[in-house]
Amino acid sequence: MIEPRHLRVLRAVAATGSFSAAARELGCTQPAVSQQMKALEQSSGTPLLVRTGREMRLTQAGEALVRHAAGILAGLTAAEEEVAAIAGLRAGRVRLVSFPSGSSTLVPTALAELRESFPGTRVSLVEAEPPRSVEMLRAGDCEIAVAFRYPEVQRAAGVEPAAGAGAAAGVGAGAAVDAEVPGAPAEGTAEGSWGKDDLVVRPLLSDRLVGVVPEGHRLAGAGAVGIGELAGEPWIAGCPRCRRHLVDVCEAAGFTPRIDFATDDYPAVIGLVAAGLGVAVLPELALESVRAKGTATVEVEPAVRREVVALTLPDLARVPAVAATLDRLESAARREPRP
Repeated sequence: MIEPRHLRVLRAVAATGSFSAAARELGCTQPAVSQQMKALEQSSGTPLLVRTGREMRLTQAGEALVRHAAGILAGLTAAEEEVAAIAGLRAGRVRLVSFPSGSSTLVPTALAELRESFPGTRVSLVEAEPPRSVEMLRAGDCEIAVAFRYPEVQRAAGVEPAAGAGAAAGVGAGAAVDAEVPGAPAEGTAEGSWGKDDLVVRPLLSDRLVGVVPEGHRLAGAGAVGIGELAGEPWIAGCPRCRRHLVDVCEAAGFTPRIDFATDDYPAVIGLVAAGLGVAVLPELALESVRAKGTATVEVEPAVRREVVALTLPDLARVPAVAATLDRLESAARREPRP
C-alpha cells in the first residue's frame, strides 16, 4: 500500500534531486528518506529512481507517481482538515499565498476577522505573484491563492505588438530587469489565468489603476488624463505581468512606452517617481499600502482595472477552515473603498 508520507518524500526527492537535500527540506535524516523510498518502491513493485553516482532521476513509473501525488495529497489534506474541523472549526490550517499589495491590504483584515471568530484556525502566508501563486495551488503547496489578472487589451488600428517588451518599450540600460521575462506565460494561457474547471474562483474586487506623477509635474492636479498624454514621459514599470500589461495599454493608445526603470517594489516606484525620474501606473491596492510622499495621483482614461480573486481547489473549498478564510477575504474586499 502506498502511504501519503512516502509520496511526500518522493515529491521532495524529485524536487531537490537528492536524498540529502530532500532530508533537509523535510526536516529529517538522509537514512530516513532512503528507507521511505525503499518502502515506496516495494509497495509500488517497481523502481522509481535511477541512481547514477550522486545524481538520480525518476523512472517512468516515478514520473507518473509524482504527477498524481499533488492531487492525492490535496485530497487527503481536505479530508483530514474537514474531519478535524467538524466540531465547529476548533482546529484547522490554511496555507495562503498572495501578491504583495493584497498581502498588505486585504489579507490582514481577513485574517484578523478569522482569528476573532475561529482562534483555533492557523493560517500561514507566503507572497508570490501570479502565475506562480496559481502554480503553487495546483501543485498542492497552498490551500488558497489570492491572485489577479488584467483584461485583454484591444490595440489601436495599425499598432503592432512589441516583438519583446524590453526592446520595444525601450527599457533603459539602467533598468534592473527586462520587461518580458522569458518563459513567463501570456495572460491568455492556462498558466497565466484561471479559466479552467480545476479551480474554484471567488471574485474579490476590481482594482483600478491610477497614474502616479511627480508632485510638480505638469499634469499633477489634473482630474483625469488620457494615457496618451503621458506618451513622451519616461516610465517606471512594475512586475513582469504588470509591465506587459502597461505596454499593451500604451500600444493600444498608439504609442510604445519608454521604460527607464523596472521594479516590483512599490515603495521604490514611488521613490523614483517622487525624484522626477518618470511616471507610473499603480493599482489602488498598492497605493493604499505605501506612503506616496512627493507624488500626485491622476485618473487615467480609458479606465483600466485588474480582477482580484481568491482561488482554491474544489476538494479544498469544502474544508471549513478554507471556506471560512474565503468568506473573510470576500468580507475584507467589500470594506475596501472603491471609487
